[in-house]
Amino acid sequence: MTNIRDLAKMAGVSVTTVSRVINNHPYVSEEKKDAVLKAIETSNYHKNMNAVHLSRGKTLLMGVVLPYSDHPYFALLLKGIAKQALENNYKLVLFQTDYQESRELEALQMLKHKQIDSLIICSRSCDVSVIEEHLQYGPIVLCENIQGKELSTTFINHYNTFTDALEYLYQKGHRNIGYCIGRKYGTNSRERELAYKDFLTKHQLEYHRKYIMDHCLYFEDGEKVIKKVLKMTSPPSALIVTNDQVAAGIVTTCQNSQLSIPKQLAIIGFDNQPIARMMNITSFELPLEEMGENMFLQAVHSEVTHQEFSVQFIERGTV
Repeated sequence: MTNIRDLAKMAGVSVTTVSRVINNHPYVSEEKKDAVLKAIETSNYHKNMNAVHLSRGKTLLMGVVLPYSDHPYFALLLKGIAKQALENNYKLVLFQTDYQESRELEALQMLKHKQIDSLIICSRSCDVSVIEEHLQYGPIVLCENIQGKELSTTFINHYNTFTDALEYLYQKGHRNIGYCIGRKYGTNSRERELAYKDFLTKHQLEYHRKYIMDHCLYFEDGEKVIKKVLKMTSPPSALIVTNDQVAAGIVTTCQNSQLSIPKQLAIIGFDNQPIARMMNITSFELPLEEMGENMFLQAVHSEVTHQEFSVQFIERGTV
């Protein structure tokens, strides 16, 4: 492969002159510039972009860690990140992890080895201490509420949002309330669990472990939820579902099972996706695209910031 030393010999100039021509540096005579350009054309020379990035100290590549690429929640976060990446001339390197720590560590290693400039982690399995160890290599942004850490964060207050949903159902007369989540561990899930337990304690309600259902990610999971509910001797009268796709699956299955919504089972979804609007599902609107844009901007700045986004409750016909 031709390098700049080869070009210098072909053009009869110094390596410094070749470098200046390649990088559009001024103060090169037209004669020498033409000779270098002719050598470039003859040899079909291409820049070693790794070397260029190394000299500049930037790759203009940003890593994005997300567990699933086909999940609407993460797709909207990514849409916001990608919008800002396009406007700022960055390219994205995606790491789909399926919550495997080894995949997250691959992303952190790329940051360590300067293969990417910064890293956005939309949802993680790694302990936060592992992530903190890599902060010396570049900015890292998390999509969760972590205070007291030298990590930039973009988040919503899941404790307050979940509490609002529970209190709303309580005011509607519901006492047996359950919820559906993607996974039981993780910062956001722990906030929801704490809100749920505090709510039960406040109103002196009984805790039913079976009312909490995880691995609820896609439309078809709604059918699994209703199958579990129908087997219960004392089923919940209301469910908070942290994904509108699953909520839509629940509503569809209830219609096919002659289970009346909201009379026999009330439903509150999350994200306010188009399917929630089409199926008249009560939901919380999360500004996910805007959150994605904010995470990008945090990732290109060295200053550590924490940004909370508010949510909007959309009351429809499923409660």
